Amino acid sequence: MAVFQSAERILPAVMRARLSPVLRKLPALIRSSDPRHLAQRMALVAFAIRVVSAAIAFVSQIILARMMGGFEYGIFVFVWVLAVLFGNLSCLGFHSAIIRFLPLYHARDAVAEIRGLTTATRIFALVSATGLMVVGLAALHLLAPLIEAYYVAPLFLALFCLPMVALGDIMEGTARAHSWPVQALSPTYIIRPVLILVLMVLAVSLGEPHTAATAMAAALGATYLTTVTQFLILTRRLERRYEQGPRSLEFALWLKAAVPIFVVEAFGFLLTNSDTVVVGLYLEPDRVGVYFAAAKTMALVHFVMFSVKAAVAPRFSAAMADPDRRQLAVIAVESARWTFWPSLGVGLSVLAAGPFLLSLFGPDFTEGYVVMVILFAGIMAKALVGPGEAFLTMAGHQNLCVPLYAVALAVNIALNMVLIPRFGLEGAAAAGAGALMVEAILLHLAVRHTFGIVLFAFANPNAMARTTEAGPR
Repeated sequence: MAVFQSAERILPAVMRARLSPVLRKLPALIRSSDPRHLAQRMALVAFAIRVVSAAIAFVSQIILARMMGGFEYGIFVFVWVLAVLFGNLSCLGFHSAIIRFLPLYHARDAVAEIRGLTTATRIFALVSATGLMVVGLAALHLLAPLIEAYYVAPLFLALFCLPMVALGDIMEGTARAHSWPVQALSPTYIIRPVLILVLMVLAVSLGEPHTAATAMAAALGATYLTTVTQFLILTRRLERRYEQGPRSLEFALWLKAAVPIFVVEAFGFLLTNSDTVVVGLYLEPDRVGVYFAAAKTMALVHFVMFSVKAAVAPRFSAAMADPDRRQLAVIAVESARWTFWPSLGVGLSVLAAGPFLLSLFGPDFTEGYVVMVILFAGIMAKALVGPGEAFLTMAGHQNLCVPLYAVALAVNIALNMVLIPRFGLEGAAAAGAGALMVEAILLHLAVRHTFGIVLFAFANPNAMARTTEAGPR
């Protein structure tokens, strides 16, 4: 507190008048265990991690693109996206089900259920992802003659990443449910990309070829090192918190909630990554590299949404336990505002520096600037409603999200198939932006119909709170 008081005295009078209210709130934000301050603190930490992560990812992708060239870089990013996509999907929604159930168990002091949940989800993810890996290896063996030769070796290596990607997602969900943002986010978003780059540089320095296969080998090693370390650290922390004791399994209940979440997140994840996948199916690897570089640069805006979602998902779950729905309305609109304004500022800054940023990947990558502009329009449409999917999922309405995301994904795939052959990279960007706009509209309508809450960054939560006292419709 003395630090903030000293800061107030040092500041000029004009700045002191403007910043004093903010500075006085900081001690409570840092120390308070109030749910709102806890959510804000987690959002700030998650935001900081994603800022660092975005910088690391951006620099590492530039180095990899320069190191491999456009063609090999395009192969690598296409295969790596597939590995992360299927590794995430192999969790079957349990990495998000943890976030839904663990705060409820914690509120009831149901320690046995917490032990059972954290143990069962890890085992399930490993078994599920390993099964998918085996099926993938068999399919790759049978279909290898039909696949372009330069994809076979990277795909083979990518399949072995699946169990660790899945386990890492479970570890992230467990840490997020406990409001441990550093433990949740830093392994996947900071440590793993740094290790991929370090191992790739080391491999090349030892004489390995500058190819996508070498990069995938580096990604495989980085994934195992990161996930195993995260598993050991988080396991020790959980054992210290809950100690040894009986485990209670409510697997049928968890599975009943996880499967709809899986379907929703599968649609959402496919919606986010299908453009890169479809571009890889239609166009040559060097074009995939250009598109991915533009999308990756514009993805600097996405960490705002991710940070807010990471912070408010447990808060949504806790608010549902309160029969008074007024607070839920306030939290919903706050989450949209926390998403929209930072996204707008970050997005405009990225667009201003866009040509320069793309040129860092190589001279051929600057043509992706139009892709960035188109994608920004879609991102801002989604930012207007904030993490609406987290709202519905944590409120127990994950089934409602299934048709919503099915429609958005169908629109995305249809637009990709129509626009990419005709307009190339710009068509892929237009398809992605259009799908995000459809997703935002459907989320807004779903929340309004179900809860009577206007999920919109410019809505008035106080006026809305008075209309939601009767609860959801």
